[in-house]
Amino acid sequence: MSYYDEYPRYESAAERKAKANKSLEKLKKKNPDIEPAIIEGRTLAKNWWGKSWNKNLESYADYSNRIARGKSYVQNNAVLDLKISKGIALAKVQGSRAKPYDVEITIDALDNKRWEQIVELCNRRIDSLEQLIEGKFPKELEIIFTDKKYGMFPSPQEIHFTCSCPDWAYMCKHVAAVLYGIGARLDKDPMLFLS
Repeated sequence: MSYYDEYPRYESAAERKAKANKSLEKLKKKNPDIEPAIIEGRTLAKNWWGKSWNKNLESYADYSNRIARGKSYVQNNAVLDLKISKGIALAKVQGSRAKPYDVEITIDALDNKRWEQIVELCNRRIDSLEQLIEGKFPKELEIIFTDKKYGMFPSPQEIHFTCSCPDWAYMCKHVAAVLYGIGARLDKDPMLFLS
């Protein structure tokens, strides 16, 4: 066996996208309630919540080795199904094999003390829920969400994940793609973060 037989053939972005679309159509036949993470264009997020979620992910060195590959995967619509509920995301991600990989991500809930501090900091500083959802609040309050130590966005220690792929890395590209998929969902529906 030669060196080239051991590794899969390089697939272009167009080939990966076509493969993901084919798998998506196949999954839709079995499950009409499938919820793909579709990225239109090159921009992953347009609104404050999605941009801030992605910026938070990209700020952690723990994730730097796979985050760029995950970004490529989500841009190629490889996150075929993404279900998000309180503290958990379940997904199917098209990888190099024919069958999509299963990804599960859980995020620790904020402890009561931290939540009380956040409520106190927001008290009388955010006029309405609509203002919060639109990301229109005083700049000094952004720290409530984005501070690495005290913010509401999760740190690497608060995010737990598994993937059915054979990758031995701490975080595989499929998990990274799902994390970006979560950012895309927050971009469209910030209430997911607050529920």
